[in-house]
Amino acid sequence: MQTNRLLKGLHHVTATVNDAQEDYDFYTQLLGLRLVKKTVNFDNNFVYHFYYADQVGTPGTVFTTFPYKGHGVRQGEEGSGMIISTAFSVLGSSLDFWQRRLTDAGISVVPFKRFEQHGLWFRDPSGLQLELIADDSDPRIPFETHEIDTAVGIRGIHHVTLWVATHDWDVLRQFLTAEMNMEEVAREENRIRLNVHEGGAGSCLELLLAEPTVPRGKNGLGTVHHVAWKIENEEAQLALRHRLAEELGMQVTEVKDRKYFRSIYFRLPSGQLFEVATEGPGFDVDESVAELGTHLMLPDDKEYNRAVIEARLPEIHL
Repeated sequence: MQTNRLLKGLHHVTATVNDAQEDYDFYTQLLGLRLVKKTVNFDNNFVYHFYYADQVGTPGTVFTTFPYKGHGVRQGEEGSGMIISTAFSVLGSSLDFWQRRLTDAGISVVPFKRFEQHGLWFRDPSGLQLELIADDSDPRIPFETHEIDTAVGIRGIHHVTLWVATHDWDVLRQFLTAEMNMEEVAREENRIRLNVHEGGAGSCLELLLAEPTVPRGKNGLGTVHHVAWKIENEEAQLALRHRLAEELGMQVTEVKDRKYFRSIYFRLPSGQLFEVATEGPGFDVDESVAELGTHLMLPDDKEYNRAVIEARLPEIHL
């Protein structure tokens, strides 16, 4: 199997955030994403894991958060070696709507133009850097709310940006293009855009070259924990894992069952954490599409402890 052609695009982005209710309100009420799963962190069952996405949680539309308020997690520090921003895709005609909506909510918004695309930069309540990118070629259908219709809704994740130290720049570019099904397609000053697989919205990655004075970033509240890329099935996932671990000597986790997909994790030569996740089985394995996100869903082996877990999780008003 030709493993350097296996990645198919973005699957999801996962970030560490602060307050659970504040996070839920921002991504569902203000940005208009759907909460498709309310579950818990596999590594800390007393912390929520929220999945925001389109109607059904299509891979490439999913943005997930761990709200760690009250658990002693420090505020993150931005720097090289981090996934520094997440860009969502919208129609160009909606940018005025979004600038007004975000500004009216008290959020500082910075318009920009990059790679011939207009966009808006802002931060979420935890400090995460977010962007809305105008991409009229994105065919994905947004989730619709009573305030946000399909003409202006967020269509999914467009790309993420890695902030890369100078000494990691060349080795990272070589790894991504040789092993990760990526192709460099554009460059502006100190930034490169890569297409993943066939490219387009949901299948892009940007690399931002850090100045030598930029310190190494530190994970914590308000930082992206990892970005996940989709792969067709478990057979392909195992083949890629073999290539990375056995042939390239990288440290790669065993396959982890995340209930809604299967995952492996590894760090890039530049320090960022990549996940490779299967496209299925999907978020409707334990809830109907109509009920997605309305119940607290636990990993099967944690159901016995539901009462304790629920008692220690903060109350959330959906």
